[in-house]
Amino acid sequence: MELPENKKIILFDGVCNLCNAAVQFIIQHDKKDVFRFASLQSETGQKLVEERGLDPLEIDSIMLIEPGRVYYRKSTAALEISRDLSGAYKFLKHFRIIPEGLRDSIYDFIAYNRYKWFGKKEQCMIPTPELKAKFLD
Repeated sequence: MELPENKKIILFDGVCNLCNAAVQFIIQHDKKDVFRFASLQSETGQKLVEERGLDPLEIDSIMLIEPGRVYYRKSTAALEISRDLSGAYKFLKHFRIIPEGLRDSIYDFIAYNRYKWFGKKEQCMIPTPELKAKFLD
């Protein structure tokens, strides 16, 4: 699979309303066009997870991949994403001083309840033609 050069890839739960809202938020604040997206349910998403030696059935949270370098999961992924957003959001990266275990326990609590609190779709989001280029097939 050929990944776009110089782009960071965000894998997300494509049926989660909260996750889809987060993707829309990131797109809106990605003024430098840093990110590309794929749902965890997609063939591309599953392949990217497997290539990192992870079980796609066990990944149900956000994942940030910097191709050829590193990947991040859960709260660390969210904080790393914030580094590249426009406005004051880039300062969220400073929350990395909070121990990862504590951050991830809060993240896991929200993730566990996300369908109950925010609902879910029957299928993954279909991007508009203008946004299609930001999504990996």
